[in-house]
Amino acid sequence: MAHSTSCADLPGPARWDGADLILRVQVQPRASHDEFAGIHAGALKIRLTSPPVDGKANAALIAFLAEAFGVAKRQVTLLKGETGRAKQLRIRAPARFPPGLPGLPARPV
Repeated sequence: MAHSTSCADLPGPARWDGADLILRVQVQPRASHDEFAGIHAGALKIRLTSPPVDGKANAALIAFLAEAFGVAKRQVTLLKGETGRAKQLRIRAPARFPPGLPGLPARPV
């Protein structure tokens, strides 16, 4: 029987899958502004102003991560957690890394 990787199975908030970065995040919707907020329960905590209704928070999260990592929104894919606060996303070939962001593994050579 195949074992699928859940968000909890990742070794930290991020790991590399080839040139792609897999992020585990904990989203806090309806915050005062969009920002990275450190590590929470082994995931990268992200505060978003968007409410968690009609996919608005997911769209805001994708846009926030695309801007932060220097990629187009189409390069950020929600893998798990469409309706919850705990999410797993794939960022295809990130062009840059947000300064001072904790828990990101070094890019493989």
